[in-house]
Amino acid sequence: MTHTLLSSIDSPADLRRLPRASLHTLARELRDCVLQNVSKTGGHLSSNLGTVELTIALHYVFNTPHDRLVWDVGHQTYPHKILTGRRERMGTLRQYGGISGFPRRDESEYDSFGTAHSSTSISAALGMALAAKLKGEDRKAVAVIGDGAMTAGMAFEALNNAGVSHGGLLADMLVVLNDNDMSISPPVGALNKYLARLMSGKFYAAAREGAKSVLKNAPPLLELARRFEEHAKGMVVPGTIFEEFGFTYVGPIDGHDLDALIPTLENLRGKKGPQFLHVVTKKGYGYKLAEADPILYHGPGKFDPAKGIAKPSAPAKPAFMHIFGQWLCDMAATDPRLVAITPAMLEGSGMVEFQRRFPQRCHDVGIAEQHAVTFAAGLACEGLKPVVAIYSTFLQRAYDQLIHDVAIQNLPVVFALDRAGLVGADGATHAGNYDIAFLRCIPNMAVLTPADENECRMALSTAYRRDHPVAVRYPRGAGAGVATDPGLPAFEWGKGEVRRRGQRIAILAFGTLLYPALAAGDKLDATVVNMRFAKPLDEALVLELARSHEAIVTVEDGCTMGGAGSAVMETLQAAGIATPVLALGLPDEFIEHGDPVKLMSMLGLDAAGIEQSVRQRFAVTKPSLVVAASAV
Repeated sequence: MTHTLLSSIDSPADLRRLPRASLHTLARELRDCVLQNVSKTGGHLSSNLGTVELTIALHYVFNTPHDRLVWDVGHQTYPHKILTGRRERMGTLRQYGGISGFPRRDESEYDSFGTAHSSTSISAALGMALAAKLKGEDRKAVAVIGDGAMTAGMAFEALNNAGVSHGGLLADMLVVLNDNDMSISPPVGALNKYLARLMSGKFYAAAREGAKSVLKNAPPLLELARRFEEHAKGMVVPGTIFEEFGFTYVGPIDGHDLDALIPTLENLRGKKGPQFLHVVTKKGYGYKLAEADPILYHGPGKFDPAKGIAKPSAPAKPAFMHIFGQWLCDMAATDPRLVAITPAMLEGSGMVEFQRRFPQRCHDVGIAEQHAVTFAAGLACEGLKPVVAIYSTFLQRAYDQLIHDVAIQNLPVVFALDRAGLVGADGATHAGNYDIAFLRCIPNMAVLTPADENECRMALSTAYRRDHPVAVRYPRGAGAGVATDPGLPAFEWGKGEVRRRGQRIAILAFGTLLYPALAAGDKLDATVVNMRFAKPLDEALVLELARSHEAIVTVEDGCTMGGAGSAVMETLQAAGIATPVLALGLPDEFIEHGDPVKLMSMLGLDAAGIEQSVRQRFAVTKPSLVVAASAV
């Protein structure tokens, strides 16, 4: 398809100059542009195909960027990016040096707020709306939030705060509920069922027409008609719950009907105070293959749009999420106390088979990380063995619950931390860089760092047998390709293993970086150790190596500040040992999105980088070791 109309749009100002009748053509071109670009780069597809008309309508009606537009989660903002001057850069999407797959304030003035974790938009938009009031500026703030994100407690905390007066100020803001009945995983919970059941609103529509007839024929019955309408609406649409928060509710309306969207948004733009618009959209809209399977097309790699995504062949190496999923089923078969919990990441965490086999022991709690952790604590109090499958980046959202509800009470909860370390194309917002640092400082908490697939399975079994909280961290994708033991063996608690004996330098590897460390060790003739535990650290082994080697090198795919390398330094300091330590890991900066292999190479965490760092810091080729003045 040629994009004749779209090619003339370099900003929303250009869009607003178009006659309304041409917007349907623009929508077709914009949808095709999204499809063609994502098929070449990979990225989020279903969600973006579903927001084409909504994106056009919002930019057509509101004066962006003067009016603030906040997209919740942000993986549905490709149409927004295309319309706001980034059309020609879509070929760089999610690639190193290219544009992000999420809104970023430093990328465009139209990205009012950086969003990649869910349920933050209403809070941010409220802050923007009240700031405008305090500054005497006439502007609107709009938050676009999905029905999945509306299940999170933070969204309701914001609603509760937005609908009230703030010292006499009432926020001029609009919340748009993009109800597609399909988040990454099917949204769960009573609220979502309520919204889905009442989506059509046919009875409410009939009630409104009946009320209009009464008003027309008997004006004195205005109050009676108003009460009837409110009573009918309370019975059949979800508006009542939002109106109780202080919002004026409108909807539901068809989110793909520009002729309905634009007049409705124009009406709401002129209203004061908090407004709530409920729109119904369909993920994958306009591309039949994505409509039929929105989960498959949620975040595809490259594919041929004419043929669709080819049926995946069996991978040469199973991903860590599949290793976890198989372990979960195997352990559950042996122990009826096991229950598994995930905050809306059933597919992404590898739990689909577990849900099928053990439906009563599988709990997808929706986008509610705080609840997931405290729910697990409650289960553990009653003698069950909860396993919380959660991405490292999302566990950050439940840090208080981790400390207060689990660790202080020393409850035996296993945290399976997927996506530890860099995640590649999703960038800094999704990277699991900080878990070692923020977990190892918590009393009673242990942190295991398995090196490969078999070690991951063993680490999970080791963690499960403990009577205190334990986290097992593993990266996205596949590992070294090590075959797994079909049984459920465990590690010796708190012990690392020496994988290679060498001279002068001891490399202590945490997690999957063991394998590049071994390759570097061969080049350097260094001792290489698979530490397995970031906490409890194998202190006896660390001290032995420090006394028998001239320098220690630690390697981890987490932040060096407060990470496993820091733990090694603390151990040596406490023992009064001055052996120099070189800590290699992720620097004190947010790492850009890009290919993970390229990023690790750039950060010096591949085999060549580790070798080079050691040679630069320590003169390993000379007869005696020369220690840099900056050595710890």
